[in-house]
Amino acid sequence: MFINRSDELAFLNSKWDQRGGQLIILWGKRRVGKTELVKRFIQDKPALYFAAEMTSRRDQISQFSVLCAEFYKDPLLASRGFGSWDEVFLYLGQKKERLVLAIDEFPYLLDADSAVASIFQNGLDEHLRATSIFVLLLGSSIGMMEREVLGQRSPLYGRRTGQWKVEPMSFRHVRRFRPDASFNDQISHYALAGGMPAYWLQFEDKLDFWQNVVQHVLAKGQYLYDEAEFILRQELREPRHYFAILSAISQGKRKLSEIVNATGFPPTLINKYLGILADLHIVERELPATENKPHKAKNGLYQIQDAFLHFWFRFVFPRRSLIEMGQVQLLAAGIRREWPVYMGGVYEQVCAELLTAAGADFFPFLRVGRWWNRTEEIDLVATNEEANRILFAEAKFTGKPVGTNIYDDLRRKSKLVVWGAPGRREQFSLFSAAGFTDAMLRLAETEGVALWEGEERVI
Repeated sequence: MFINRSDELAFLNSKWDQRGGQLIILWGKRRVGKTELVKRFIQDKPALYFAAEMTSRRDQISQFSVLCAEFYKDPLLASRGFGSWDEVFLYLGQKKERLVLAIDEFPYLLDADSAVASIFQNGLDEHLRATSIFVLLLGSSIGMMEREVLGQRSPLYGRRTGQWKVEPMSFRHVRRFRPDASFNDQISHYALAGGMPAYWLQFEDKLDFWQNVVQHVLAKGQYLYDEAEFILRQELREPRHYFAILSAISQGKRKLSEIVNATGFPPTLINKYLGILADLHIVERELPATENKPHKAKNGLYQIQDAFLHFWFRFVFPRRSLIEMGQVQLLAAGIRREWPVYMGGVYEQVCAELLTAAGADFFPFLRVGRWWNRTEEIDLVATNEEANRILFAEAKFTGKPVGTNIYDDLRRKSKLVVWGAPGRREQFSLFSAAGFTDAMLRLAETEGVALWEGEERVI
């Protein structure tokens, strides 16, 4: 199943339509769908697609030789193979045909030979410059791709003709992996798998959410059972330290001081590790949507960006002994008890996405996020300083319809938000997974409050 990625495909095809050679860099987190994207892109084009493996340099070149010999039907190349990547570029430089050369997991080549970036740079300059070969380098190791391929010190810096970071899918797109399921089923799976297509493909359509959790996340030997540890050990040199930090954040220790106290690590070390996790887009620092000096702000809260890692550290990591003892159903029951509270935060994220997509119905949003001070919190605030307009919203994932008391409280809290110039224009919106009371529906009609039930706007 291939869903969305229309912007990415349009970008790649626009580059393909340009004359001359290209060097395009695609990078993004593991399981985000880079390989499927490239396979879709090259399905109607002459292409050499090489999936690099974690083997020696010699084995990598040997494997590429076989692929290249089969593509060009070259018996001589099949018998002798290439001796180096320099020979690869020399060979390809003699070809006149338009061609996509896609190398997946380019960081594996870098691991096997630190000189590969220089060799590729020289090959592009000396042999492929006059060709129309479309070189596409893919990588899942975000740190290595941004440092060794995209960074200013990389030999390939300045050689690329385009780049695209492949992001996780939005809820509105990824939910299409379960098109016949209810909204609650879809958003529950989203709380577990986020926007990672590879994770959604593990779920069985015939199973409900809790069955998929038990059979595909908590069952030893399944794809997702060791996924969190695999991902972190691939990216990090000292995973046990990062495990402690991520565990603390998942349990609600979101301030820097709280993380320090929970882990026992000194602040300087915590700052270093948080910086690395942020660079890998595993952790992010959240600030109030009205913060006008983000670089100097001291009220930031750390949160785990990756939905699966958040779920795993919140629910599975502290209780893995239950799995080892064969108490999977007991573990699942514990997750179910805490799930409604957990889903509140996930629903807020989905509502932020819905609100952003509907911005044209209100005013152009320049920022969308939460707001808080020491005692109060608003789920969503959207602002536009130029227009001096602000929107306040609450999102409730409960089993009860939202009444006028939630709206009244939102209006009260909005007066605490110091933002904008005098005379700012204010709007209000409410999101509810269980709908609204009749009184709230009437009040919304009278006062122009935008109401959303689940993911659908009703007023």
